[in-house]
Amino acid sequence: MPIPDFQTVMLPVILCLKNGAVIHAKEIRSQIAVDFNMTDEERQELLPSGKQTVINNRIGWAITYMKKAGLIKSAGKAQYQITELGKNILASQPQRIDVKFLNQFESFKTFHQSKPTDKPEDNELAKPLFDAETPDDVLNQAYQVLNKNLAEELIENIKSLTPAAFEQLVIELMVAMGYGGARNDATLQTPLSNDNGIDGIINEDKLGLDTIYLQAKKWEDTVHRPEIDKFIGALTRQGARKGVFITTSEFSQGAKDAARGLNISVVLIDGKTLAKLMIEYDLGVSIQETYHVKTMDSDYFDRF
Repeated sequence: MPIPDFQTVMLPVILCLKNGAVIHAKEIRSQIAVDFNMTDEERQELLPSGKQTVINNRIGWAITYMKKAGLIKSAGKAQYQITELGKNILASQPQRIDVKFLNQFESFKTFHQSKPTDKPEDNELAKPLFDAETPDDVLNQAYQVLNKNLAEELIENIKSLTPAAFEQLVIELMVAMGYGGARNDATLQTPLSNDNGIDGIINEDKLGLDTIYLQAKKWEDTVHRPEIDKFIGALTRQGARKGVFITTSEFSQGAKDAARGLNISVVLIDGKTLAKLMIEYDLGVSIQETYHVKTMDSDYFDRF
């Protein structure tokens, strides 16, 4: 029997969660392997990248798709739980859950059929994801969807961190972006208490000729102007000229306005931008697949 595809494992995956308990991904993978009588060789078969097993990859996508449909939800790091909607679906005793089945849910339809866009109003006119005019379009759109999904997963995991761990992540991101160089003493994480509104300090260059002050807020709610004003006050007391305020949520227009027109430079980084920067600078992510897209070398044939 071949290794089941990601649609075939959807129903078995949600059945693992039917009792409502929080289940770790490892338990789900183990149960799926048993359900399909997979051999050790099948369980260990790797993707061409050699970085992940085929079955784990397919289970991961089955989970992602059902999360987008609202049937299951994240309940911690690599932990999942069935939703009320998911329970109702199982109560109807479906014979199979697949992409066609999930298309009845608007949240999934938006995710699966729309081209990647930050403008919801564009989605109504968007073509199905893989109904592109050229293979290059398909590849580009798939790449954007993969990164969008990765960014959402990164934010989910970041929000599960402790405030201290989040502050450390922010400092590591700044170092990954080239601030402070590679020196171990290029960064300083301030104590959690009595930090005077500053969570981290980092040298802008290896010589420490200029310093950047950091504020890291692991928030669910929108960050409004008063928080930015407090940060600006903290920078002023330090005699600082540059500051970066990073949050897992978003900034209100008032907060953005507060950071403009100052005699000091204040950069605001929201959750979406944070995730994009982590992907760009390879922090908290690893390469799963590498594709070399080649084109014909006309110069080679011109020699003949």
